[in-house]
Amino acid sequence: MGVSTFTQEYKCPIAPPRMFKALVVDSNNLFPKLFPQFIKSVNVIQGDGGAAGSIEQVNFTEGNFAGTQFKYVKHRIDEIDEKNLVCKYTMIEGDALGDKLESIVYEVKYEADSDGGGCICKMTSHYHMVGEFEIRKEEIEAGNDKVAGIYKIVENYLLDNPQVYA
Repeated sequence: MGVSTFTQEYKCPIAPPRMFKALVVDSNNLFPKLFPQFIKSVNVIQGDGGAAGSIEQVNFTEGNFAGTQFKYVKHRIDEIDEKNLVCKYTMIEGDALGDKLESIVYEVKYEADSDGGGCICKMTSHYHMVGEFEIRKEEIEAGNDKVAGIYKIVENYLLDNPQVYA
């Protein structure tokens, strides 16, 4: 089994604690609200959804997630540190893994940008492959573009609703 690691950064004008709350702490409630065309529901399968060891299942709308036929994915929260705005979680099951990926481990950190007030989100993804499969950089970049689109929608929502997660 091989592991490929990729990193990406996303900069936005929202304070790090607000982005962390929206994208990590309350994503199970916020995402179905902001992305009803893609996400049907987010269910806590194990734990309380906010602590290490919790498992959440994201259920997608039929045939409508970025042109794919994904039905669901399951994430396990490995670490959540609200003080330092760090979250580590693993995609452990679901259509997105296919038969080529065993899991994807994500490490996400939200930091203040040097301009003050804004945020830099740093994400490292570790793709654990089955057998000798190697993931192509183009596939990762396409996924990163989708993540950036999600971040932009959340950013706009928070800009339009300054009281949310304040």
